[in-house]
Amino acid sequence: MTNHENNNLPPKTCSIERLVTMPADVAKVLEGKKTATRRNGRYADIGEIMELEGYSFVVNNVYRQSLGELTDQHAQDEGFATVEEYKNAILSYHPGMPWLPHMQVWVHEFSPAKG
Repeated sequence: MTNHENNNLPPKTCSIERLVTMPADVAKVLEGKKTATRRNGRYADIGEIMELEGYSFVVNNVYRQSLGELTDQHAQDEGFATVEEYKNAILSYHPGMPWLPHMQVWVHEFSPAKG
């Protein structure tokens, strides 16, 4: 499921400045190893620009996805080799959080901005 129109999306729950904040994740984005991030809320609109250490990235897509739908390709877009590696990292960031396959998250896909 994807949404290509911002008017199909509910209001943002947080600002784009908080989309990618962990130093290891910022490094992965800057190295081109991370092109998506998943959050419990919606942090960006399609077309919005994220600034990281002087570099600009445009949000190309924002959509809902359940954790049970994750594939190894999705994990690789997040900068991890496999879903299991991604899951272990997320659970280490959020101690006590359960990993529920039906849990819905917001996917934010981005790429370097042109220009």
